Amino acid sequence: MDKCGGEPQIAPMSNERKRILIAITGASGAVYGRRLLEMLAETPEVESHLVISKAGRLTISAELDRDAAEIEALADVVHLAGNVGAPVSSGSFRLDAMIVAPCSVKTASNIAYGNTGDLITRAADVMLKERRTLVLAVRETPLHAGHLETLTKLATLGAVIFPPVPAFYQKPQAISDLVDQTCMRLLDQAGVHLDTAPRWGEAGGIAAIGGDKP
Repeated sequence: MDKCGGEPQIAPMSNERKRILIAITGASGAVYGRRLLEMLAETPEVESHLVISKAGRLTISAELDRDAAEIEALADVVHLAGNVGAPVSSGSFRLDAMIVAPCSVKTASNIAYGNTGDLITRAADVMLKERRTLVLAVRETPLHAGHLETLTKLATLGAVIFPPVPAFYQKPQAISDLVDQTCMRLLDQAGVHLDTAPRWGEAGGIAAIGGDKP
């Protein structure tokens, strides 16, 4: 978003730079969206786009004690959630991946059933119809049958369902270790491979257990 509040004119995408859209909704876990943007800000080969829902702005304030403007400053391009005419609302705009983190059940349901009333759900719908990568970090527990039906439908449509479940094999010392590992794996789904947390079986990571023989 430019200083006048309108959509920016975005330079043509180079063949070497990915475009990734991060969407932050009202579910708990705004830290995931923030950390993804921080990681991408240090990744010059990625042009980061951001859209925050109205509820997401409330969650940012409640959980991070920050104004949404501070989170928006981390992105290369910011779009307003109410602007369904933004570049990312069209399949002709080249976008490599979209990550909704955190993703509320309401947002997941709207995406699953084509209720594209705001930019987040419209952009997600575009990713599905264009057969592009859509990753949903769904934050809800426990899940009832309706939730599971929604997530199954989304998986059938081609979305990656990625609950931000922590991994403990890295022996985390702080919450930030858990967040970094989850965000690293979210970005793996988008084709951006960073080593912000130790990987299982990788050099310099966590040694795999067991032997090669039965």
